[in-house]
Amino acid sequence: MDKANIAGRLIIVNDGEEALKFLRRRDEYRDAKLPSLILLDLKMPRVDGFEVLKELKKDETLKVLPVIVFTSSERSEDVELAYKLGCNSYVVKPVKFDEFIKVIEEIKRYWLEMSEIPTK
Repeated sequence: MDKANIAGRLIIVNDGEEALKFLRRRDEYRDAKLPSLILLDLKMPRVDGFEVLKELKKDETLKVLPVIVFTSSERSEDVELAYKLGCNSYVVKPVKFDEFIKVIEEIKRYWLEMSEIPTK
């Protein structure tokens, strides 16, 4: 994220269960501020990205947060299901580092500079 010049706080969680705990502000995350944007991997341990997306979109507070599925899966079934569950965008992670940085920069440009997103 430094290479893409993304300022601000970046929170990384290790699995889907921790992501839900963070977003619901439970336990050690009770004082956490909600993110402006969520980059969601589908292939997370414990609770996968589809389940996290389902849970987010059921919650009145969380469902307004923009969710970009950012994953290695190019499967059309995964793309379709992610959109059905309410993702705002689906981006396949590039394998090469320089391409990865370009994609992150484009995400930043569109979602953090051009788009109006909820602040709470």
